[in-house]
Amino acid sequence: MKTEKEKAINSNKKAYFNYQIMEKIECGIQLKGTEIKALRIQGCNLSESYVKIQNKEAFICQMEIPLYKYGNIENHEPFRKRKLLLHKKEIAHINNEMERQTLSCIPLKIYLTRGLAKVLIGMGKGKKLHDKRDSIKKREANKDINRAMKYQNR
Repeated sequence: MKTEKEKAINSNKKAYFNYQIMEKIECGIQLKGTEIKALRIQGCNLSESYVKIQNKEAFICQMEIPLYKYGNIENHEPFRKRKLLLHKKEIAHINNEMERQTLSCIPLKIYLTRGLAKVLIGMGKGKKLHDKRDSIKKREANKDINRAMKYQNR
């Protein structure tokens, strides 16, 4: 079995700080010709993007793919809605979870696998201020532990 090499383009690091991610789903994304070229060269911005379901189709909104610098008049729009490639059952599952548990659906990571652009989307609840403080305390405690272990091993 061949190992699939994936080239990470961008990840949404703030998503793990602002949301408690409960479920992750990998899906494809429908791109135009200049979008995939710009994605490979310049990357994208996932910080304010989110997933929206309309007419039983999933779309990613507010994801910025910068203009392709070698493009012509047929260049793409940087902030257009892009369709996510999911099965009907997956879309129904996401929609049910979003309505039933009031979850948010946000992109976590975009990467290339075998020349195809893939998006890892996560469903999660927004964290409150005290939850964010707990995350910061845990992160600082882990840093202190790692520093102590590093100096202890010398």
